[in-house]
Formats: sequence, structure tokens, C-alpha cells
Amino acid sequence: MNIVFMGTPDFAVPCLDALIKSEHKVIGVFTQPDKPKGRKQILTPPPVKELALQNGIEVYQPSSMRTGEAFDIIKKLNPDLIVVVAFGQILPKEILEFPKYKCINVHGSVLPKYRGAAPIQQAVLDGEKESGVTTMLMDEGLDTGDILKIKKTDIGIDETAGELFDRLSLMGAELMLETIADADKWNEIRIKQDDSKSCYAHMLDKSMCKIDWNNSAISVHNQIRGLSPWPVANCIFEGKTLKIHKARLSDEKGSTAGVVVSTEKNPVVSCGDSNCIELVEVQYEGGKRMKAEDFFRGHKLNKGEKVFE
Repeated sequence: MNIVFMGTPDFAVPCLDALIKSEHKVIGVFTQPDKPKGRKQILTPPPVKELALQNGIEVYQPSSMRTGEAFDIIKKLNPDLIVVVAFGQILPKEILEFPKYKCINVHGSVLPKYRGAAPIQQAVLDGEKESGVTTMLMDEGLDTGDILKIKKTDIGIDETAGELFDRLSLMGAELMLETIADADKWNEIRIKQDDSKSCYAHMLDKSMCKIDWNNSAISVHNQIRGLSPWPVANCIFEGKTLKIHKARLSDEKGSTAGVVVSTEKNPVVSCGDSNCIELVEVQYEGGKRMKAEDFFRGHKLNKGEKVFE
């Protein structure tokens, strides 16, 4: 097939790479415009653009897919299929219906659960034990199209959203190729989503980061791993922000929320239900990410102190 690919972040890269290496031909790539990043606000291309250019594929970056410009490009390219993976823009009806095989999407959840922008992170935040990827025929709604194929996987108790993100991106590439191989069967295998079982995963923001030690240990643990690698859960330690990149549940028993229960290796902190978490990787305000045992070697803690706020 001649395929147009639409995607933007790291999650979409394995899918594009798999298409490039397949028997199909990627005849064009759509991605979001370059954006300024970092303290110096350097204009940076999306990861999908970088891979496309490395392989000599024409890249298109319209600021909107609804102006008519994008549709004109699609008509000239005349693809058999459009594959969309974490693109970040809604496609109008004329683009959705133009290709012979229409448009399919690879989504990082087991639909209809976790439609929206941050399905992988939200699943971890909610303490889900299972996640997966779904391919669907796209419609005009947000992740509401008919399901084609699903592949599931267990979520590890200490697995971060970033780690799950990487695994699902590879699973998504495999499922995408399997789905395309069955293109002539799509009308037979498509399943309408049950909207009553749906939920929405909103975009992450920094307002979600502050840890409330009065919450249960499992809730705090899920918050830490669900917000890793961004925007990262944090607390106040010695008057400054301490980001907690990684933690694990502890067998220790505590009492008052925020109190240090053990300092033998990594600090163990009591939560609101008297269960505890062990801090594994942290980052102090203005500093670098490091092992908790290394950081607290220079910031001595005493058992029984309430130093985390």
C-alpha cells in the first residue's frame, strides 16, 4: 500500500519505523510544527519528523488540518491508507474518507477505556493492572472509532508511565502491521465501541505533581510512577522542591504521614494509611536526578522526623 503517516512524539516513532521497513511505501508524513524547547527555547523538530527526513520522506507540518491546505496535499499524494499515531490534531471528515482504506489509528490503551491525550499515564495513575494498544478505524470523534484489533499487557507494580510508554510504542508498531495485513477483513472484524464503558485521559500538567502524604501509600506510589518521566511528582524538603522520579512500596509500617520511618539505605516515608514508600530516585531543586541513597548521604535524616511536606 501507499501510506501517509501522521504522528508527532516518540510514541509514534516505532510505528513509522516499522512502516518504512515493511513492504508498504510511506509517501508522506504529517507532523506538528517545530516547537521551541529548553531554557534557550531552541526550535526543535518532532521525533517523527527527524525519522522521516533521515529516510528521505517528504514532511508536511500544517498548523491546522481544517484549512483545506492539508486536504489538497492528501489529494495529490492519493494514499491507499492514512495511519495516525499520536498526531495531536483532529482530522476533518473529507480527509478521513478520502483514502481507499480510510484512516486507522494506533492508541495506547484498551479502548473504550482511556480515550484522550494521556491514556498510558492515566492508567498508571489509576493503579490499573493491565493496559495495551488498540487499532481502530477513525471517525470524527476523539478515539471513538470502531475497534479493529487489541493487544494487552500487564502493568508491573513498580513500572513507571515512561517504561510502559516505551513498551506500548513497540507493541503498537506490531499491532499496526498486523492490522494493515488484514485490511480486506476490516468490515468483518470491526467492533463498535461501548461508550458507556469509556473514560477520558486528560493532558498532564504540573498541578498534578504535589504529593499529599495523607493519601494511601499505593496512591502516592501510583502518582510517582504515573507522572514519571514528566511532569514528575514532588514534595517540599528543607524548604525546596524535591522531585521523586522513582519509588517502591515498602513492608515497613509507619504512623504520621510524611514521617521518616527508616534511613538504613533509601528513606522510607509513612503515608496516611500507615503504609510506607521507599524513595529510590530523586532530584533536588536546581540539581540533577540521582539515587536517593546518594542524595540523602549529604542531607542527613533522623528516624521519626517529619521532614517531607
